[in-house]
Amino acid sequence: MKKQLRKSLLSLSCVEIPDTGLTIRIPTVGEILEDEQHYYSLISSLTATPFQYMVQLDDMGIDFTTVTDYQLFMMLFPSFAQGDIRILFGDTDLSDIAMYKNQQNDTYLLHSARSNITIDEYIYHQIADRIRQINGLPKETRRPGNNEAKEFRIKLERKKQKRNAGKPYEPYLEKLVVALVNRPEFKYNYEQTHDLTIYQFNRSFEQIKTSIHFDNTMIGVYAGTVDTSKLKDRSCLSWLPVT
Repeated sequence: MKKQLRKSLLSLSCVEIPDTGLTIRIPTVGEILEDEQHYYSLISSLTATPFQYMVQLDDMGIDFTTVTDYQLFMMLFPSFAQGDIRILFGDTDLSDIAMYKNQQNDTYLLHSARSNITIDEYIYHQIADRIRQINGLPKETRRPGNNEAKEFRIKLERKKQKRNAGKPYEPYLEKLVVALVNRPEFKYNYEQTHDLTIYQFNRSFEQIKTSIHFDNTMIGVYAGTVDTSKLKDRSCLSWLPVT
């Protein structure tokens, strides 16, 4: 199922979340470049795990190891929904979405009366998984092994955030566009790249990286400086995309 989904994304401009009325857009590179800081802040927050929000949760007096991914999403999504999320959810109005308790099974969910859309934990995972697939985002799975490790990670992350506070945003997608357009393997100019969906662009980027790694490995093999029998990661022996 996952392979079929990935293949179909190459020709899609949006993905429907079954039985919800929700559609997740696959924006073009040009759309994202209009305000890439907003876009990447949005998708990173909606797919975040408590590990990535450890400092913010600690400031609220919450132990991040006791919070689930879904609980964090319920805390963050209503605030984002009151802003501009059209680049992800199109014209669906979710500005009134709020947390409610399902009295039948004693669970919590998000509901928008205006759009008659409900997001429970199962639907949340579908949304997060689709956003990750579209944007090539890995899921953060790290967890501290004990309380000492947890406190150390929080302290380390807090220092990092203080160090980066006030620094201007560093363009990410813009740099990738410039880099790829100037590679002979990439067949698009700047204008054509703007029309690619972010999924198509990311897949092209990953494929070019794979091809470059393969070419460099083969040069080493033919020159006698690379012993393939000692390679831990043998994926570099193929130029085909990793699925």
